[in-house]
Parts: sequence; structure tokens; C-alpha cells
Amino acid sequence: MTEPVVMPRIEGEQIQLRGVQVSDLEAYYNFLLDVEMGQLTGSQGDFSREQTAAWIRKISVPAEDRVDLMIIVKDTGELIGEVVLNEIDPDNRSANIRIGICGHEHRGKGYGTEAMTQMLRYGFETLKLHRIHLGVYPFNPRAVHVYEKLGFQRDGVERDALYVDGEFHNMILMSMLEEEFRSLYN
Repeated sequence: MTEPVVMPRIEGEQIQLRGVQVSDLEAYYNFLLDVEMGQLTGSQGDFSREQTAAWIRKISVPAEDRVDLMIIVKDTGELIGEVVLNEIDPDNRSANIRIGICGHEHRGKGYGTEAMTQMLRYGFETLKLHRIHLGVYPFNPRAVHVYEKLGFQRDGVERDALYVDGEFHNMILMSMLEEEFRSLYN
């Protein structure tokens, strides 16, 4: 018998990572409406409040193939984003990671770096992953810089992966292996 999947709660210095709650609907809906965040992450489509509520119900239930955690500023209790391990593949011990921070006033303060570091630690140490990978667009140089600073290595480029406003954009593929994480963070 396998153990039930439990949503983690992770305490950092500036932030807390926790599962989504029904009471997060307005803050999460506003997060999804952040135009700049959507552009930087290549998100496409509009989300209604009803769709957002349905999504919250889905991701609030622990799953074996994903871990969705909200980024909460400890000083204010404000929900400012999410960090997600998805596409968890237990056979190959790999997963995709993604992050979004809402509002330019929350960017550049180290919240994203701390959230990524905490989620990488959870992925490598708790889930026993071997490889965590991501995709980032060249038009988001701040994210590329942060990922490289965290220790992600460039694996290659997926050409013309995103079509926005009549233009194709490449996606930079990056990953980190468990031994790289251990050498940097232990």
C-alpha cells in the first residue's frame, strides 16, 4: 500500500509555500490576470473567475504527478504567485518546474529565487527526483539570469515554440541534476 500524497507546507525566510485554499480565489484570479506575468511566462488565453475556481478545486487536491504551491509573503500574508512541480515522472525521477510572480512590485526582491530554491530542495530531497527541468523564453532575460544563478544548465533550444502577436519565439530548455543541486546547496 502506498502512502497518501500530502500537500507540503514549506517555511522560508521571506516566504511560505503552501497549497492553494478556496479563500485564495480572488488573489489567485488577480495573479492569473497579471498581463506582464502572462507575457513573461508565455501564458495564453483568458481565465474566468469560474474557470479559476474550478482550477483551484483541482490543484487543492494532492496528486502524484504535480505539486502546486502558492507563494505567500510572510510579513504580509499576501499571495504573490505560485511555484509548481508538474509532469512528475517517478519512473525517470524527473519533473518540470515553473514559477510565476504577480506584480512588478514583487519582482526583484528575491521571492522567486527563494521559492525556486525551496521547491528544488523539496523535489530533490523529498521526492527524490534526479532531474528537474524548465523552459524559459529569451524575451525574459531576468528569469534566464535567475535560473542560471540557481544552477540550471542550458540543455538546448526549442525553436519557434511559442507564437504570440504574429511572431514565433524560441524556448530555452534548462535543467538541474540532483548531484548539481547537492554540490550547490548542501
